[in-house]
Amino acid sequence: MNPAHNFYIHVPYCLSKCRYCAFYSVPVIPNWETYANKICDEINFWGQKIGRVVVPTIFFGGGTPSLMPISVFEKIISCINNNFDIAKDCEITIEANPDTLDKDKLNDFIKNGLNRLSIGVQSLNDTELEFLGRHHNVATAVNLINIAQSCNINVSADFIYGLPNQKVEDIQEMCKKINALNLTHVSLYELTIEENTPFGKMQLNMPDNDTMANMYMTVSEYLDLPKYEISNYAKHGYECKHNQNIWYGNAYIGCGPTAAGRPFFDNKWHEQLGNNALLQEMNDDTRAIEKIITGLRTVRGVALTTDVVEQLNWNWIKENNNLVLFNDKYLYTSDKGMLLLDKIMADLIK
Repeated sequence: MNPAHNFYIHVPYCLSKCRYCAFYSVPVIPNWETYANKICDEINFWGQKIGRVVVPTIFFGGGTPSLMPISVFEKIISCINNNFDIAKDCEITIEANPDTLDKDKLNDFIKNGLNRLSIGVQSLNDTELEFLGRHHNVATAVNLINIAQSCNINVSADFIYGLPNQKVEDIQEMCKKINALNLTHVSLYELTIEENTPFGKMQLNMPDNDTMANMYMTVSEYLDLPKYEISNYAKHGYECKHNQNIWYGNAYIGCGPTAAGRPFFDNKWHEQLGNNALLQEMNDDTRAIEKIITGLRTVRGVALTTDVVEQLNWNWIKENNNLVLFNDKYLYTSDKGMLLLDKIMADLIK
């Protein structure tokens, strides 16, 4: 019997591209029936490939999944249910932009299984929202947060910091505003300038690395929620189960354009990217290294299973015990180590 598999459903459509966005998304409203049929074809494929396993989480990411008609959401959930056993406590999340969802539509999503909403707020400053290329304003975002909180579902909000000319004091003020929203889960991402984006073609006055590091530490100090992953903060019990399952190395399936997965079948782990045809077996070393890379993103760290232990450079780890720590169960980073995570990854793996 294959293990439980989480589902990631990619909805790549947006009303327009934000100026910072380097993800695959299409600024067009699609033929939703065609989209739903393609997603269901992929789900049916996996049902035949893996069998009727348990599904603990379903995550609709984007793009802007809240643009979906309710009928599309209902069809996809029904298709998963026809092929798999959706857990009774399954976490079902959609990402939403504040200007694409109202109370009536949210309630319709909830009636069809939604129990977690991730809102792309990005800023609580109207000038910054306009600069980022967002279509909503602060009032619209706060209104959706309030509506969602009144619906007795889990509510998360995303924010971006490290904008041009921002100072540490601005991040302190941002955290105070976020605290006033009484959210149980918050994601805060450093603005990264990517090539082939509008921002990538502009000469922006970005904060230097030391300032960015101070901003990151300021978030941990001023935000009321504890950090549980490098960019995620939550009240205990409100962590995103879907993302935790991925970071901890559990099996998942990606459906939709460019969606990735880590399915398990035929007694082997596989890498999956883009569509069902792009499948590659993972050897034990690759699998262990992936668990290290994803697990160390979390405050808990990576579980010290036998395969992981064999891949680690223990001499380096012991020499750098101000950056990387371990106990009898987990290897994890210090706060300083979290700031240097990319560099640490290159050094602690053999």
